[in-house]
Amino acid sequence: MNILWVFAHPDHRSLNGSLRDAAVKSLVDRGHTVEQSDLYRMNWNPVVSAADYGHDTADRLHVATASSNALRDGALAEDIADEQAKLDWADAVVLQFPLWWFSMPAILKGWVDRVFIEGFGYGIRRDSGGTRRYGDGLMAGTRAMIVTSMGGSEHTVAPRGINGSLDELLFPIQHGFFWYTGMSVLPPVLIPSADRMTDGTYDAAERELTQRLSTLFTDEPIPYHAQNSGAYDEKFVLRPEHSEGDSGVRVHTRA
Repeated sequence: MNILWVFAHPDHRSLNGSLRDAAVKSLVDRGHTVEQSDLYRMNWNPVVSAADYGHDTADRLHVATASSNALRDGALAEDIADEQAKLDWADAVVLQFPLWWFSMPAILKGWVDRVFIEGFGYGIRRDSGGTRRYGDGLMAGTRAMIVTSMGGSEHTVAPRGINGSLDELLFPIQHGFFWYTGMSVLPPVLIPSADRMTDGTYDAAERELTQRLSTLFTDEPIPYHAQNSGAYDEKFVLRPEHSEGDSGVRVHTRA
């Protein structure tokens, strides 16, 4: 199978770099083909601009329209087109990053912003009418997983932990990016207490990561409600018979 590994850490000698190297080796040893987007080494530009779309700066930039026109006309910046080609090729996408200020590093957010443009990531219409999203995007059939490290302990991202639960922290990425574009989302891999890692805890983290990757194509995805499953009403509000009396991001996952 084909796997795109998107890596966002400024130093390949880091904990994340070591885990990435072990993970990629384990996948290749199992017969998979891995393509990497190492964003810092690529000197990836995270900033959306008119140049991405060959847009005349004398005219006002409507990002969605300009990006979809450039996609249609084959006029996208080469670095964006290259990343889209990798995504078209991939059977699975792994995002690996340190959890900085409760989210992904800016360079990775900029990868999402520039690559997942209108007509590729959003704004995709069905022939029968309506918009394809939340389980029904162009990335449907692709699996996706987050591998992330954090300085705090795993207790701080437990359901009652002070930082909020890990699933809630990652909801904008897992549900709002992966699932929105159609990808099937696997539970994340967390490497906690990254700043206090010892040889023993590193070995355990590497074993956990490589074990999770061994079932990348067989693990059950997070059971999010699909937009067009009937779970939502005409205003895209979850119907009351689902997670009755509850609210918040967790209601969008089937019990």
